[in-house]
Amino acid sequence: MSERTGARAAARAAAIAMRIARPERRALIVAAGAAGALLLARPSRATPAAMTAAINAFTGGAVLREGRVKLDIPVLVENGNVVPVSVEVQSPMSAADHVTRIAVFNEKNPQPDVAIFELGPHSGSARVAFRMRMAESQRITAIARLSDGSYWTSAVDVIVTLAACLE
Repeated sequence: MSERTGARAAARAAAIAMRIARPERRALIVAAGAAGALLLARPSRATPAAMTAAINAFTGGAVLREGRVKLDIPVLVENGNVVPVSVEVQSPMSAADHVTRIAVFNEKNPQPDVAIFELGPHSGSARVAFRMRMAESQRITAIARLSDGSYWTSAVDVIVTLAACLE
């Protein structure tokens, strides 16, 4: 047996011995990797309770009144990847009476607060528009805070046929 062949055989025997000597370590590494992959693969999502908590954090627990807010979003969404949303609030937008904040919340996307907009009397109109992704059918809620400290709301139940936010 030559030196070179002997060295290869010794290296191969050492590698096999290491595999046999440490099966627990290898199994532990494989198990930890699999558990981590499962956690990463599982999409997180908000819940109705999380949405309620986010709304309470936004309003400070104030009473929400219906009216003055118009939430414009399609009731039936064919593709959840791009959903147009607009919120308009009836307000003169004067120094004495204007909208200070508009927020949009959802029940089942990864985070319950979709968007929060800061406005003032110089904003011109109390209207915001944007596009969002929707994971599945859910309730979308818009809330406006006026300069007098009152909160106004509108909500729409949206049906999504092709979901987004799942990767």
